[in-house]
This record gives sequence, C-alpha cells and structure tokens, in this order.
Amino acid sequence: MNEEAGIYARESSYLDRHVQFGEAQGRVLSLSFPNAPDDDAAVDHALLDRIEEYLAGGDDDFTDVTVALTVPTDRRAVLEAVREIPHGEQVNVAQLVRMTAEGDPDDEEDVRTARSALADNPAPLLIPDHRVRDGPSAAPAEVEQRLRSLEGL
Repeated sequence: MNEEAGIYARESSYLDRHVQFGEAQGRVLSLSFPNAPDDDAAVDHALLDRIEEYLAGGDDDFTDVTVALTVPTDRRAVLEAVREIPHGEQVNVAQLVRMTAEGDPDDEEDVRTARSALADNPAPLLIPDHRVRDGPSAAPAEVEQRLRSLEGL
C-alpha cells in the first residue's frame, strides 16, 4: 500500500457504484460505496486493483490489509473477529459474539455491542460484515446483497 495519505476510488460495474477508501500511513481509515467519488479521489492504487479482482470473482480475503480501527476496544474485538470469517462462509451474530474474546451470546450487552460494531464498521468489504447473515452491515443493502451473492452466501 502507498505510504502517502489520500482518497482512492474506482467505479465498479458489479456494484453499480464506486468503491472508495481513505488511507494514511499505509492504513485504510475507511471504505465506502458512494454513487460518485470525492472530487480529489485518485483511481490508481494496488488495493483498488485487488478489490476489482475480488468483485470479478476472486477470493481475496484482504486480511493482510491494515485497517485503522479507531473504535472502542469491545467493538474492535468484534470487528477483528469478523475478519476471521473465511471467504464464502457465514456466521450469525450469536456465533460472532462467541468468536469474540470474552463474548457471551446470552449476554444482551455483548450482542448489542456486536450489532453496533457491525453497523458502524468503518471498512465493509475489508472487514466483511456481509458474512454475518443476521447482523447489520455498514454497506448499503444492495451492496451487501451483491457481496453475499458473489461469495455464494
């Protein structure tokens, strides 16, 4: 990944919108799916190439991409667990809570924390919340459905 800070975006015909991310010091700060990219977004980036290949049917899991998670520790643990869900597999929220350190799926607070972390996910796709079948996604619903379809979920 580039060491400079910037915003990068590329149109995806599969998603029928753009994939855009912000990066600083080699870390992805956020990823979104706007209808139109920011005016100053660059189109050339190795991560955009990888995302384009994934959207064409590749099975990249993006686990080597560093995402700057500036969220509370309990939410970070949930999002880190989401990154462990393999390509083409899915879990439900209870399973995700169980996968999270010290998570108890019978504890309503743990379930609420997991659902909040998924809804506020700063980098859907890189943190594949579309693999949690009964949880919210930070991606727009139509993007979530296309990502699920792409992985046969």
